[in-house]
Amino acid sequence: MANEYGTVRYEEEFILNSRGMKLFTCKWVPKDCEPKALIFLCHGYAMECSISMKDAGIRLAKAGFGVYGIDYEGHGKSEGLQGYVHSFDAVVDDCFDHYSKISERKENKKKMRILMGESMGGAVVLLLHRKKPEFWDGAVLIAPMCKIADDMRPHPMVISVLTKLCNFIPTWKIVPTQDVVDSAFRDPEVRKEIRNNPYCYKGKPRLQTGYQLMTVSMDLEQRLEEVTLPFFIVHGENDTVTDPSVSKLLYEKASSIDKSFKLYPGMWHSLSYGEFPENRDIVFSDIVVWLKERLSMGNSRLERQQKQANDQILPKMSSFS
Repeated sequence: MANEYGTVRYEEEFILNSRGMKLFTCKWVPKDCEPKALIFLCHGYAMECSISMKDAGIRLAKAGFGVYGIDYEGHGKSEGLQGYVHSFDAVVDDCFDHYSKISERKENKKKMRILMGESMGGAVVLLLHRKKPEFWDGAVLIAPMCKIADDMRPHPMVISVLTKLCNFIPTWKIVPTQDVVDSAFRDPEVRKEIRNNPYCYKGKPRLQTGYQLMTVSMDLEQRLEEVTLPFFIVHGENDTVTDPSVSKLLYEKASSIDKSFKLYPGMWHSLSYGEFPENRDIVFSDIVVWLKERLSMGNSRLERQQKQANDQILPKMSSFS
């Protein structure tokens, strides 16, 4: 399926992952020019790309970027039990397989590769970076899930019981949490849209899903210094789903030389979709400025690759002289 939004062309496609499951993918690209760089979207828990990240896709494509999305297994229009994350590693592998294939197409090889993730998608971004650190050129992290906020986390005794139950009833919807839709999305119109969106999961988290989210967020929290790629974190000051202080900690502890962090007073968790339009204008204006600054600096990954190629050629040439 293909649609057009002014200067932006939108396309959808189903692909098969390594486990034979059908996954939904989509892209927003400038209609009349070659994209300046590639942006790979990683959506949040219980969300999807084609509707909830449509505004982000259109905004970024209008700014000249090629924007690509994928619905994780069990999310959106992809196959799998809705809202069920059996393995976070499998989610990361699916994203890497799809996004690396796009990156390595002939027409894209010289383009910068930027990851963009919101909430749980921020955790996916950080794990994609950990999987192959030199592959990506930067990341935009929107309220990333590096730690579940204390008031959203079940009591330790409840966590212990639920962890044991994962072995017996992993798909049961019994993890006790607040209504994330009311906590994360500030604009009442967006909350209504999500509740009417059949591709967004609205039930309580399934046991194995909750366990995976908790384990990953705890692991990331303990290994923040391993982050080395250029990144820009944006976070709402009034976020009650993911902790803004942990984003600040990521900014401070990450080993990245090129890193930025911006806190938005009064804004909530979902900055890319759940905020009022005028606030999304502010956030995306800042994101586009950051992206264009990275472009103006040049592609250090390509420069590294060229240097390595030259270093391999020189010894061979000297052996003939």
